[in-house]
Amino acid sequence: MSVGNLARVLEKSSWDKADLVTLLSVTSREDVQTMRSHAMDVLAQHCGMQVFFRGLVEFSNECVNNCEYCGIRWGNPHVKRYVLTEDEIVASALWCADKGYGSVVLQSGERHDAAFVRLVENSVRRIKRESVSDRLPHGLGITLCVGEQSPATYHRFFDAGAHRYLLRIESSSPELYARVHPPEQTWEQRRHCLQVLRDIGYQVGTGVMIGIPGQTVEHLADDIEFFRDMDVDMIGMGPYLPHPDTPLAARHGDCGWASADAYRLALLMIAVARIVLRDVNIAATTALQAMRPLGREEGLNFGANVVMPQVTPLEVRKDYLLYEGKPCLDESAESCLSCLEARIQSVGRTIGFDSWGDSRHALKKRG
Repeated sequence: MSVGNLARVLEKSSWDKADLVTLLSVTSREDVQTMRSHAMDVLAQHCGMQVFFRGLVEFSNECVNNCEYCGIRWGNPHVKRYVLTEDEIVASALWCADKGYGSVVLQSGERHDAAFVRLVENSVRRIKRESVSDRLPHGLGITLCVGEQSPATYHRFFDAGAHRYLLRIESSSPELYARVHPPEQTWEQRRHCLQVLRDIGYQVGTGVMIGIPGQTVEHLADDIEFFRDMDVDMIGMGPYLPHPDTPLAARHGDCGWASADAYRLALLMIAVARIVLRDVNIAATTALQAMRPLGREEGLNFGANVVMPQVTPLEVRKDYLLYEGKPCLDESAESCLSCLEARIQSVGRTIGFDSWGDSRHALKKRG
């Protein structure tokens, strides 16, 4: 692609699908660096250069779903199942508050039973109450990532104190979604849940896998348009990484695209999302680090502004493997904090301690 053509596309203030395909199709080192530099300029102008922490508590790997790409799918007999107690969840969150994280993510496999809903609701309520301090006068910010739930359950979680919810669409293509999910899990229901979350008042996050078999650059351009049209507040996405105990890996081997292509496209998706959506929060995910030792730093350098340090207790962390090669399985929460501080400083960014770090996009909508 000529430098002039790329520059002309980047100079636009709105982009159609053809433009997005152009931006996602760059391959030369020079063009990729041009994308990176432009995304960072947009980040500085619309978000600032702080990086916000979300302490990640993976509190259960029990799941009723059988997604074909996921290592904790219910059909995987090799998983040692666990559920943290309410006290363990709250203790992990309060550790985050003590260290200045400002926010936590409570993530698990999907369940809908009364005991699970009660565990999440009670944990959220206690975290909000017990994390109040001079530094956090309103307690910790809480993001939930516990899958598709009923509107009534979403309301219960919101009323307990959760104010952000991450529910990845995985692909904006219903056809591609259907290829990697069993028939009872539908794209339409996932899309409906995102709208319900929005209507309730959550800050809504979503995201996609990059590099799943059958996916094209055109699909990824559609994903960016989906983020824009859904008016999302935060994005968590990363490369598809296979787990050996899944049907998708058995059918397609290592990956839909070559590893280098999937990694480049994952970074470009961050950059294009930043350029198009401007002031949303975008996570530099651990999947990037699983592909390259400095993957999370590169994600930050392409426009991301959120990282999720591991605070899941070490004794169960190895049992929450959505994909093979997940990093930070043996690092204590304290070591993970020190490591991430050094990584963020290495790319010239600062950490927004003791802050919820809500996206400016969400704050503007709230007025």
